Amino acid sequence: MRRETVRATHVILWMLATALLLLGGPAQAQMRGHGGPVRAVAVSPDGRMAISGGFDQTAILWDIEAGVARKVLRFHDGAVNAVAALPDGRFATASEDGRIALWTSAGGGPVQVISAHEGPIAGLAVSPDGALLASASWDGTARIWPLAGGGAGRVIEEHKGPVNAVAFLPDGRVVTGGHDATVRIWPLAGDTAAPVTAQLSSPVNALAIAADGEVAAAGADFTVRFLAPDGAVRAEVEIAPAPVIALDMSPDGARVAAATAGGAVAIVERATGRILNRLVGPGLPVWSLAWRPGGAEIVTGGSDRLVRRWSAETGAPVGPIAMSQLADPLAEYAGDRGAEVFRACVACHTLKSSEGERAGPTLAGVFGRRIATAPDYRYSEPLRKMDIVWDARTIAELFDVGPARYTPGTKMPEQRITSAADREALVQFLQRATAPR
Repeated sequence: MRRETVRATHVILWMLATALLLLGGPAQAQMRGHGGPVRAVAVSPDGRMAISGGFDQTAILWDIEAGVARKVLRFHDGAVNAVAALPDGRFATASEDGRIALWTSAGGGPVQVISAHEGPIAGLAVSPDGALLASASWDGTARIWPLAGGGAGRVIEEHKGPVNAVAFLPDGRVVTGGHDATVRIWPLAGDTAAPVTAQLSSPVNALAIAADGEVAAAGADFTVRFLAPDGAVRAEVEIAPAPVIALDMSPDGARVAAATAGGAVAIVERATGRILNRLVGPGLPVWSLAWRPGGAEIVTGGSDRLVRRWSAETGAPVGPIAMSQLADPLAEYAGDRGAEVFRACVACHTLKSSEGERAGPTLAGVFGRRIATAPDYRYSEPLRKMDIVWDARTIAELFDVGPARYTPGTKMPEQRITSAADREALVQFLQRATAPR
């Protein structure tokens, strides 16, 4: 079969698969649609819908029982790190671009946009009465926003470094967890009392709150801690030898689900600190999880780009599921020094147009392409105004000088390749791997 015919056949099959994903199909235990790790997931109050946020800058609304995407939400200029399902049926997304967007399940773009922070947003939380939305950011602040609009938002800014997590106590007070290894419980607006501060042993990545006000906090030292409202640690549970990066409290408050960067997901009995069971077979970083109402199921999102359903009672997947490892996109280039240098970039960029976008645009056909012109990718305005054409010289200069200096306004993480030999190897690899096939 001629190469053009094979390529056309692949395009047709991809279009059919995409149509089935978006229009419906048999119930699935795994929901596939993101082009990168699933960084956040939340379940609607009625348990029928889930929203996920991805490293690919999109959020997706899922029909959980049908296992299909109902709507792809495209707005943000960076990874969607946090999502929330609101009591009134709306959904919130927050991104490394510092913005919060509010959506309905109907068509169209966001119904409201909040320019919230000067750095990436890492967490969202909804107040018990549904009136407030709290956000946590790497700019060192947390902010509380009235969902009815009309307010600038309350600012919390005593953490020393990034704020990774935020939650509400049942009485409406805000709890924050930060890179400074503290959990802070803040008084209500207008109360001049000092916050309650619990100093832990490692950075705090995640929080979950029980109906009686107990706080579950976890982070880099593999451990979930249960804190009383006065900040005292009641119990500690080590989950696995990897940082805990996501927590969620069961609807009845009796159990906490904890996920780690190593792929372990444990269900912990809050009263005793005993691990009741573990999800069977994730094996990759699990970035996010959420309970469905009733407490029988958990929904997760991870580095395998999938949203999955699990039985909280047995730890087994709900329905048929494939647990295969994520394919190595650089396997065919084994032994190539340039490919090894590029390995630091695969989380954000693909090499082939058929693989789509991740946090950054695909590099397919990048040589000879003007900066900020890859189709269907949202670039920052400063990049759109630059006059750079990507070739061997400019790509080498990008990594010699560093993205922040060479392309001011970029969302690309700052990284330099100080070795001239490694820069040359990378350029030669990209010339081969990104050429049209």
